[in-house]
Amino acid sequence: MRLVFLGSPPEAQGALRALHEAGHEIALVVTQPDRKRGRGGDLVPSPVKRTATELGLTIVTPERCKESLDDIAGSGAELGVVVAFGQLIPPSVLAALPSGYVNVHFSLLPRWRGAAPVERAMLAGDEETGVCLMLLEAGLDTGPVYACRTIPITPDDTAGDLRHRLADLGTELLLAEIDSIPGRAPTPQEGEETYAAKLSVEEFAVDWTRPAAELARLVMAGNPKPGAWTTAKGARLKLLRARAEDDVTNDAADRPEPGTLVGPARVATGSGVLVLGEVQPEGKAAMSASAWAAGFRGDRLGA
Repeated sequence: MRLVFLGSPPEAQGALRALHEAGHEIALVVTQPDRKRGRGGDLVPSPVKRTATELGLTIVTPERCKESLDDIAGSGAELGVVVAFGQLIPPSVLAALPSGYVNVHFSLLPRWRGAAPVERAMLAGDEETGVCLMLLEAGLDTGPVYACRTIPITPDDTAGDLRHRLADLGTELLLAEIDSIPGRAPTPQEGEETYAAKLSVEEFAVDWTRPAAELARLVMAGNPKPGAWTTAKGARLKLLRARAEDDVTNDAADRPEPGTLVGPARVATGSGVLVLGEVQPEGKAAMSASAWAAGFRGDRLGA
């Protein structure tokens, strides 16, 4: 099938490559413009642009999606495939292809529509998530669904880990379903709608009075970004991996103050203990929490 592919981050690279290897004709790749990165401010292409360049595909990089309307309309493609493109697609562009656009969305719609479905599912304590193939329409992730697949969320998953698994699952689902999508009637979404708002650095500040189970989810959902963080003797400390343990004492009067180190890389919380696995001190590389704790001359965090 002749396709237009819209995507930008690493999670979209596998789908682009898989479609190409499966024999689909990628008439055009639409991705985010090159952005300045690093201390030198060099312009760096999106991961999808790098893959498309390697495959010898035609690429456009509009600042706003509507600028690519003529390219898409003139591509001769039947269907558009969208994987984490990073821009809203206006109605004029949605109408430019005969069979519209199928979007690979990383949640079980209508749960977690919006910008950060992976992290919001983790923060909410969802036990499972998945991917849906959705017919793209003007509303925010409101389109009817062609197919979904489900996977569990484990305590060992960071958001990066989970997103990688979802990208692989979405690619498998896309390859299995794409040939039947043109002319097929998708199913309207059913169930309670929830919105996955954008993430902010501020909401990942660790409040040690919260339960350890919530803080463990905060840490794992914040990895790789924006990163859960606290302070250690006035310097910022990112928490990259952690797990929760229950309180060992039943007497509230004997519980240490939240934020107190109660063992190597073990921190008292409002309920339970947060066991740190990996941290990143300010201005330094990530390291094991035990190595950091061995050199830390303090007895509490958050101060």
